[in-house]
Amino acid sequence: MSDLAAASYVRRRRKMADHRVIGKEGVVTGRVAPDTVGEVLLRVRGSSESFLAHPADGETIPVQTHVVVLDYWPPRTVVVTPT
Repeated sequence: MSDLAAASYVRRRRKMADHRVIGKEGVVTGRVAPDTVGEVLLRVRGSSESFLAHPADGETIPVQTHVVVLDYWPPRTVVVTPT
């Protein structure tokens, strides 16, 4: 593999890693509760993006609470728990 090809591969891998949301931390922007779809703001692809959110343990998570993503349901839904 040439140096140019190797550098291109490394850049693509870095971008791909940033697309992953499991393990990322974010903040609740719409109350997350059982039987309710909430909303969280996550840092993805170099900017902040909104995702629909469900609580991991059935608890209610109020707005402005910091959370971590435990699961991802494409295209834009996550399962979260408070940090």
